[in-house]
Formats: sequence, structure tokens, C-alpha cells
Amino acid sequence: MAWPLTLLLAWFLGERLHQALQVPRVSSYVGVGLIASLLNLPGLTAEVPGLPFLANIALSLLLFELGYRINLRWFRHNPWVLALGLGESVLTFVLVYVAAGWFGLGTDMRLIIAALSISASPAGVVRVANELRSAGQVTERVMHLCAINCLVSVLALKLLVGYWTLNTSGDLLAAALGSVYALLISVAMGALAGVVVPWLLSRPGARERGVTVVFALAVLLLTTMSYGLSLSPLLAALVFGIVARERRVHLTSAQRGFGTAGDLLTLFLFVYIASLLDWTSVAGGLLMGLVLIAVRTASKVCCNVAAARLSGSTERKGLLTGLALTPMSAFAILLIEQSRIHGFAPAAEALALMAGMMLVQELFGPVVSQRSLMAAHETHVTQADDGQATRSAL
Repeated sequence: MAWPLTLLLAWFLGERLHQALQVPRVSSYVGVGLIASLLNLPGLTAEVPGLPFLANIALSLLLFELGYRINLRWFRHNPWVLALGLGESVLTFVLVYVAAGWFGLGTDMRLIIAALSISASPAGVVRVANELRSAGQVTERVMHLCAINCLVSVLALKLLVGYWTLNTSGDLLAAALGSVYALLISVAMGALAGVVVPWLLSRPGARERGVTVVFALAVLLLTTMSYGLSLSPLLAALVFGIVARERRVHLTSAQRGFGTAGDLLTLFLFVYIASLLDWTSVAGGLLMGLVLIAVRTASKVCCNVAAARLSGSTERKGLLTGLALTPMSAFAILLIEQSRIHGFAPAAEALALMAGMMLVQELFGPVVSQRSLMAAHETHVTQADDGQATRSAL
């Protein structure tokens, strides 16, 4: 009974706090998950079979939606945005790697933490943007840069997995299968789905209302296959969304978020990732976490401000874009947890070291994104509209 009761409480508090204080719903979900983890509720914090798979489905749906919002033509017309995303990812990696060395961490741990710190959480960014009905230059830049960050983070971590496998076993084939193979096959699977599914939907008799169901089932299939083949369901889902967008299959505003099922899975996702954190590790790594958050945020903000004029924006919008990329925990936690399940031994230690960092990012990252998008004046939800939606939900 722990999970249903915890999810119900998280939903109730999420709606109430959002209506009263404009707290992002996902931050409330995380707060309830953290409390449940602290109380060590029976059946919640234990390793229940199937929960990691369900969490990956939830995040894969959000990654598909993020990928669907990526316009590759924008990179061709404005290559500075692509250069900004790649440059900021590299700089964040380097700075976090150096900063982690101040705390006496080994090279392997520093590399893992730096690779994860590149990412921005698509779960936090997409849900906050959808909640606010945000649209505009800052919102689109945040989406595109978030996608670039996620791709580079997955690439960096997979290469580290291959490097660790080669060092520990000396098996070059196993290292290649764990890194290059996983990356290439994951991208290929996502691209294939992005071509095949739109083709099926273009056949006579396909109804527009069925688009959401078909895409959700395709994401479920990709996640299942990725688990079976030890691939990256997160990367496959992101590529699927990008290619589907290029194939001109349109999702209406009502279809985004995958409806009630998507809301329920998102609720579960944020409670689940919060329940994975070990409070004893949080206390020990809080100082390091705050320092690394400051370094990571400074990297993203400074890069966006410095490249603002070159990429056709303003310094103020660059500042808000960098701040909106603050969330990282949901993607990073599932990425490292997935690596642990696939046999990457240092993953458990890395998650413990980053517990303090993740705690702060989970709770306050979505708030920073929300305030940044509101400051950019790109939100389209009034207090009256939001209050009406909340009353309808209740």
C-alpha cells in the first residue's frame, strides 16, 4: 500500500501547493518522495522488481516529447545554437571535473560526476514548460540546449563505461559493446521508429486521435527492446522524437504530455527518483553538492550570456536560458542507475557521492526553471486559468 498512498499524497500536495504558492508540481512530488525515503516506508524504498523499468518508460515519454520539439532546421539556420550547446557541455564537463578534485575524489568518480553534470533534466524542463504553456525564444533555446546536453551526457557516460570495462577486464570487445555498440544501436533504433511509425500513421484509416496512443506504444516498445539488449532507452526515445518531428507528424497541444497516463507516470517518476536517495549520503555530500551546483550553473549561465548576441538573442535572455537549464536530477539519476543495472560497478558509489547535489537539484531546480520562464514573459497560463484547471482536477 506504500506506493498508492504516497502517490496520492504527492498528487494532492502538488495541486494544493501549485495553486496556493505557484510551486511546480514536480517539486512537490520530489518532496513527498524524499520524506517517504527518510521514513523508510516498507515496500517503497526496497528494490521492487519492475520499478526501474516503469521509471524509464516515464522518462522516455518525456524525452520523446522533448525530441519532438527539436527543430533540426534551426541548427542549420543558426549554427551558433548548436555550437553553444556543444561548447557549454564541454566546458561544464571540464569545470565540474576540476571542482570535484577539490574534494579528493578519484579520477573515475570525477569523470562520472562531470559526465552526469552535463545533462539537464528533460523531465523537469518539459513538465514545467507544459505547466506554464511556455512558448518563445527562451523556451525553445532551453529545449534545444537540454536535448544537446542529454545527448552529450549519454555519449560521455557510455564512453566512460567502455573505458572502465577495458581497464578492469582488458576485454576490448566487451568495452566496445558496452559503449560504441550501445550508442549506435540505440540511435539506430530510435531513428528507425521515427521513420516507421509516421509511415504507419500516414496510411489510410489512421485517425488523428490515435497518434498519441501509437507514439506511446512505440516508446514502450523501444524501452522494452533497449532493456533486453542492454541499450539506452533514454537515447532511443530522444532520437525517436527528433526523427518523428522531421517526418511531419504533428501532435496537437491536447496530445502533448500523453494525457492522464503521462501525468500519472510523471508523478511516479519524481517520487521514485527521490526515493532512491540515501539520506546518510546526502548529509556527507551536501557541501560538495552545493559547490558543484554553483560551478555547473555558472558554466551554463556564462556560456549562454557570452554567446547571446552571436546566436541572435540578448544577454538577459541568455541569463534566463542558462538558469532554466538548472534541473538535472531525474535524467542523471536514471542514467547512472541504468548503468548500475547493466554492471557498471562505480555507478552506486557515484550516486552516493552526488546525493547531496541531487537533493538540492530535485527540489529547487524546477523552481528556478519556472521563475526563469516567467521572467522571460513566455508563459501563457493566468492565475485564473490555473486555478480553474486545479479545481477541475480536484
